[in-house]
Parts: sequence; C-alpha cells; structure tokens
Amino acid sequence: MALQTNTGSADCYSFPPEDKLKAHFFPEVGLSGFSHLDGTIAMYSQVAALIRPTDVVLEFGAGRGGNISTDPSPYRRWIQTLHGRCAKVIGCDIDPVVRDNPFLDEGIVIYPGQPLPFPDSSFDLIVSNNVFEHVADAQLVANELLRILRPGGTICASTPNKFGYVALSAMLIRNTRHVSVLKRVQPYRLAMDVFPTLYKMNTFKTLNRLFSESSQVVIYAHSAEPSYHFDNKLVFALFKFIHRLLPEMFASTMYVFIRK
Repeated sequence: MALQTNTGSADCYSFPPEDKLKAHFFPEVGLSGFSHLDGTIAMYSQVAALIRPTDVVLEFGAGRGGNISTDPSPYRRWIQTLHGRCAKVIGCDIDPVVRDNPFLDEGIVIYPGQPLPFPDSSFDLIVSNNVFEHVADAQLVANELLRILRPGGTICASTPNKFGYVALSAMLIRNTRHVSVLKRVQPYRLAMDVFPTLYKMNTFKTLNRLFSESSQVVIYAHSAEPSYHFDNKLVFALFKFIHRLLPEMFASTMYVFIRK
C-alpha cells in the first residue's frame, strides 16, 4: 500500500480504492492499513497469542486464500498467514480451489454431511474465519471439530452474529441474490467469495449448546468498522454511529474460542 508522508487529512494519502472511505473516518488507516476497530486484527491477534512453533493447525474453510492475497494491508496479510509460524498448516474446504491455496502446506477437499477426513486429536489449533454461517449440519461440524482437536487445543472462529444487522439483512434476501446485492452494497467484494448463508452456528446460545458440554467456551461480539456501505460516506457515517450504540448481543460479529 502506498503511503505519502503528508501531514494533511487522511484523504491526502494514496490508498487502495477499498480503503479510501475507511481512511476518511479512521485516519490511522493511513499509518498501518487498518483501523483500531478492525475485526480481522481482533480475531487473529488472539490466534497469534495461541499459536506455537510446534503446532499442527487446521484452517477450516480455508478456500483459495483470497482473504490474505487480496488484503491491501501488509500487517493484516502477515497476521492471517499462519504458514511458517507453526509446524504445519492444513486447510480444508468443500471447494476444490483449496488445493491451490498458497498459504497452506496441504489443502484437502471435504464434503458436506460427512465426517472430516482426519484422525482423532490431529490438531493443536483450528482456525475458522467466516465459515460457521455457511454450515448446514451444525451438530455434525461441532462434533467433528472437537473430535479432531487435541486435548488442550483451541478452536478460534469469527462469524456473523445472527442477531446483528448484517445477518438479519442477509436472511431477508434469497441466497441466489446475494451476489447481485453485494455488488452495490460492498463494491469491492469478489463474486467468487460469496457463498450461501444458513446461520445455524451463529448465536451465543447455540454455540454454547454445541460446544460447552466438553469444552471451555469464550464468546464475545464486536462491531468493526462498517463493511456494507455502498461506498457512500453518508451511509458509512450512519452505520459507524449505529455501531457505537449497539449492545453486544446485537453486534455484527462473534468471536468464538473453544478450549478442549
């Protein structure tokens, strides 16, 4: 990301197009490439505190790695890249593109409704970024993640809060229309990164029911800077204000940490 040494307003900096609006409201973006409310940093800072050089890590729903390769912030790219910071990173996804993910040691295709193709207690750490909202069989997935996690290991996940306005809005729109709607609401989102949403693992109550019987569950919710704003300053400012007023139970994103 190019950054001019200029003491003027944030608009004087040279930003990637998707960051110009964010930098108008969060000038620190011009210094680091991310705001102090950044949800990716919130999630992966916890992961960074947990990961060890000897760990075997699973990225559940790793996809093509587009969240890393297209991120304009060098620091966000680094903190999301687990390869090289542990013994091995394996990724799994229902999309065969996971085999070409450059941020993994190995990419494995999985199939909905079937057990995960890993032995019991295979992983020290499981990371899942914006995947739980796409899961159809929540109980099966929860059971499988716990099965393949070693005792003392941790599942780290971020996912939309079902009672947040983003998820509530998505549920009002048919999945077949998500791509066309997002072209207007989130102009820089690639169509290949839009998937059907089901929200079966997206409330405090549900996640505790799925995981707490055999594990310690820590969940908190947070609203990062607005992501759905039509690339419009007025809309961005409105949602920024709304985020400040929202109680935690209606915050847009949930951060879930499950210690087996």
